Amino acid sequence: MLDNLCPADKYATLRARIDELEAELKTVRDDIIASGADTVTGEFADIKVTLSERATFDQTLAKSYLTAEQIAACTKKSVVTTLRVKAKTAE
Repeated sequence: MLDNLCPADKYATLRARIDELEAELKTVRDDIIASGADTVTGEFADIKVTLSERATFDQTLAKSYLTAEQIAACTKKSVVTTLRVKAKTAE
């Protein structure tokens, strides 16, 4: 189905499908959580709902305690490749 598309169109089409699936997945996830069940059993899979505690690091607060040199010594840099999709509209 997508084999005849150029890479840009194939990527944009797949990205849109993934976005739709992620939205649907979030809705199902929210429904499972809202049910209050610890376990949800299905024909193909079982879901176990658990709570865990997450610790976060406040980078802004930490920077207020450090000098510019200390921040630079703790900073790691890397190259990140980003693809941005801009749909074309029919004129």
